[in-house]
Amino acid sequence: MPRYCEVALTVPLRTTFTYAVPEALADVVQPGCRVAVPLRNRVMFGVVLDVTDRLPAFAKDDFGSGKLKIKEIAHVLDPQPALNAKLIELGRWVGSYYLAPPGDVFRAMLPPLTELRAERILRITPAGRERLAELSSMQNRSEMEVTEHALLELMEIEGEPLAMRRLKKLPGGEAAAARLLRRGQLEAEEVARSRKSRMQKIIAWNPAAPPASGAAFENDTPTRNSSRGAAAEERVRRILAEETGPLPLKLLLERAAVSRMLVERMLKQGKLNAWEEIATSEDDFFDSDYSAPANVLNADQEHAVGEITAWLDRGGFAVGLLHGVTGSGKTEVYLRGVREALDRGRTAIVLVPEIALTLWAGRIFRAWFGNQVAVLHSALPDAERSREWWRVRRGEAKVVVGTRSAVFAPVSNLGLIIVDEEHEASYKQEESPRYHGRDTAVMRAKLECAVVLLGSATPSLESYQHTRAGKYSLLRMESRVAGRELARVEIVDMRQDFKKTHRASAISSRLREAITDRLASRTQTLVLINRRGYSFLSMCRSCGAALQCQNCSISLTFHKKRQLMICHYCGFTRPVVKTCPKCSSEYMYFVGEGAERLEESLRDLFPQARIGRLDRDTVRTKREYQKILGAFATGKLDILVGTQMIAKGHDFQRVTLVGVVSADLRLGMPDFRASERTFQLLTQVAGRAGRGEQPGEVLVESFYPEHFAIQDASRQDFEGFFEREVRFRRLMHYPPFAALANVLIRDRKVENAIRWSRQLAEYFAPLEKGGVRALGPAAAPLARLKGEHRFQFLLKSPRRAALHEALAGVLDFCAKKQIPDSAIILDVDPLSLF
Repeated sequence: MPRYCEVALTVPLRTTFTYAVPEALADVVQPGCRVAVPLRNRVMFGVVLDVTDRLPAFAKDDFGSGKLKIKEIAHVLDPQPALNAKLIELGRWVGSYYLAPPGDVFRAMLPPLTELRAERILRITPAGRERLAELSSMQNRSEMEVTEHALLELMEIEGEPLAMRRLKKLPGGEAAAARLLRRGQLEAEEVARSRKSRMQKIIAWNPAAPPASGAAFENDTPTRNSSRGAAAEERVRRILAEETGPLPLKLLLERAAVSRMLVERMLKQGKLNAWEEIATSEDDFFDSDYSAPANVLNADQEHAVGEITAWLDRGGFAVGLLHGVTGSGKTEVYLRGVREALDRGRTAIVLVPEIALTLWAGRIFRAWFGNQVAVLHSALPDAERSREWWRVRRGEAKVVVGTRSAVFAPVSNLGLIIVDEEHEASYKQEESPRYHGRDTAVMRAKLECAVVLLGSATPSLESYQHTRAGKYSLLRMESRVAGRELARVEIVDMRQDFKKTHRASAISSRLREAITDRLASRTQTLVLINRRGYSFLSMCRSCGAALQCQNCSISLTFHKKRQLMICHYCGFTRPVVKTCPKCSSEYMYFVGEGAERLEESLRDLFPQARIGRLDRDTVRTKREYQKILGAFATGKLDILVGTQMIAKGHDFQRVTLVGVVSADLRLGMPDFRASERTFQLLTQVAGRAGRGEQPGEVLVESFYPEHFAIQDASRQDFEGFFEREVRFRRLMHYPPFAALANVLIRDRKVENAIRWSRQLAEYFAPLEKGGVRALGPAAAPLARLKGEHRFQFLLKSPRRAALHEALAGVLDFCAKKQIPDSAIILDVDPLSLF
C-alpha cells in the first residue's frame, strides 16, 4: 500500500507539502526525519511531520485519473529522526501561537544542514546531441559555436550531468550554457550532493585498559627509555581520564607533549579508544580548567533546592520563579537542581540570555557534569553546532547549556528547564518565528511533564503576576551568600553637578572622586553606559540638520576609532562629513556620549589607570570577549567601561565601585516597558559591586533622579516598583493585564504601505465589539527601516483567544486583498514596539 508524508520545507512558507514515500524508503521515513524533496525542478530540504497510508484529500479526485502525480521523497538525511514526537508537537504549537510559517519554525528547531548541499546540474537533451553532431560536421565555426561544441562534447564524453560551477573554468561556458538552455538543447535541475566534512580523530582513555607496559618500544632496554615511556603514558592517562576527558588527537599531542607514535601504540594496546568526528575550530569546548565550586548552601538555597527536588519527585508539570537578589547564589541552586534531575535519570536544559554568557555557564556546568554537557547557540560554526546537536539527540549529552534556541534541544526524558535572567528581552526572537524562549520553555515543560525554574533578581512583571495569581510558585532568596551586604547605592543629580562645575561632562565630580579612591586602594571599577560608539548624533550648528541613515529614519552614530558614521540597524556606513550635506556649513558637531567617548574621557582623567572597553564594537569574536573579560578578572585592568554586556551574569570579586552614566537614557523611549527596563538594568549592574570580601558602592548619574524606577532600583526594592508599575499597566490595559500584538505593514513604496494600512483598518474596525481594540494605523517609531516604510497597529485584548482569532483572520484578509505575506509582520506578545 502506498504511503504519504506531510513535509514542512525549511523555507518561509505558510503551508506544508505532501510527498509519496518510495518503497525503498518505507522503513526509513518516520516523523521527525529530515528529507530532501523535489519542488519545481529544485531540491529542497524539510522535516517529516506525519506519515500516513491515506491519500491526501486534495488528490483523491485526480490521483486515480492520472491528472495529478504526487512526487516522491528523494533522500532521507538522518539514520534516526532528528525530532521526536514531543518536539514536533511543540513546533506545531509555536507555529500556531506565534502565527509563524511552519518552515520557519522547524528550521529554527533543526541542526545546521552539513550533510548535503543543493547543486544545479546540466543534462544534454536529444536536441543537444543533434546540435553536437551538427557542430562537429561544420568546417568553419564561430567563436560562440566553438564554445558550444566544447561544452556539449565535454558532457557527451563524460556521460553524466555537469555541475554548473564547472562552467566558470570554461571560457564563455556560462553564456553558452544559457543559449543552449533557451533552445532546449540542455536541461537544468537541482540535486542533493553529499558535502564532505573535515574530520578529526578524538582520543579517549579506555577505563578497562591493561596496566602500563613500561617500555617505550619493544626493543628498548628497561632503563631510561622505558621510564620515559611510562611517564609519557601516565601523562596521557592523567589528561584524558582526570583532567579533560576525550580530546582531539592534535590537542592531546600538544597538552601531553608526546609523539603520535606513542598514541598509536597505546591504541593498539587497547589503552585508548578513538573515533572520528567533524572537526571543530573551537578548542575551548575541550577546555575544562574551571574547578567545580563546592559552596555550602545557606537556608534560602537549601529551601529552593528542596522545592525543586519535590517537584521532580512528583513527576508532573511545575513552574517556579526563583526571585533572588543579585549575589544570592542562584547558580548554586541551578547546579544542584540539574544534579537532582540527573540522579533521577532525567535530562536538563539551561538557558542563558546572551551568547557571551554561554562560555561562563558552560564551564561551570562542565566542571560539575563533565562530558554530559553540550553547549548550543547560533554563533557556533555549523559543523560544531551539528556535532553537539547530535550528541544530545543520541543521548550522549544529558545537560544542554545555550541561548533561546536551546529550548528546542532534542533531549529525551526532559526533567528540568532553567531560564536564567528570565526577564531579559533577548529571549524574544525579533525575526520569524517570533517566539519567546521563556514562554516556549514553559510550554515544552507542560508537554513533557517537566519542571521549569525561572530565575531573576528583577523578574518580568508578567512572571511575577503569575505568582500572585497562583500559576507559578515563588521561591525567595533575600540575602547574599556568606552574609555579604548589598552594595550601597547613591544617586548623583547631574543638574546639581552642572551648577557646581559648569561643565557638561558625562563623568560627575562625585564619580571622578570615587574612581580616584578605587585606584588608590587597588580595587576595580565598572562603568556602564548603554550607548555604543563615540557620539549618537551629528548635527549642523547652522541649519540644525542631523545626519541620518539613507535607509532608516535614525541618526548615524559616530565611531571615532573607525572614522565612520554607522547605522546600528541596517549597517549603512559613510565617512565622517566635514560640511553639512544640507546647507554646506562647516559647523558640524557631535552630540551625546557613547561608550567609546566615555573610555576616551576616562583615559584623559586617569592616564595612569589600565582601562578596557566591552561592547559589540570591541568584541566581534568569542576570543576577543574572553581576552577582555579575562584581563579584568585577573586584575590586569583597573576600569572596565561597557554597555549592558557588563551588567549581568559576571562575578568579579575585586569590583567595589559601579558607575552608571546616563541612567535615565531609556526613560525617554516611547515604550510602556521603559520604566521596567530601566529598573532591571540598574538593579542588575548594581549587583556587580561588592561580591567579594570588600563592600561595594554604586553611583547612579541621572537628570531625573525623582523617577520611581531610579529610586526603587537604588533601594533594590522590587516589590515597591512592582506595585507602582502594575497600577499603570492595569489602568492602560497593558501586559500582564491584557494580551498584546503588534501588526506591522511595510514596503519600499510608501503608497503601498499606506494603502494596505487603510485596508487593514477596515478589517480591524468591527473587532472592538468582540473585545479586541486596535490602535492605529500610525507610523512606526522607526518609520523607515532598511529602506522600507512602516506603519503599525497595536492590538489589545483582555482575552487571548479573541486576540488570536483576530490575528488569524488578518492572514486570510491579506490573502483575499492580495497583500503580500512579506509585507505583514505579526508579532505576538511583543517586547519591542520599534
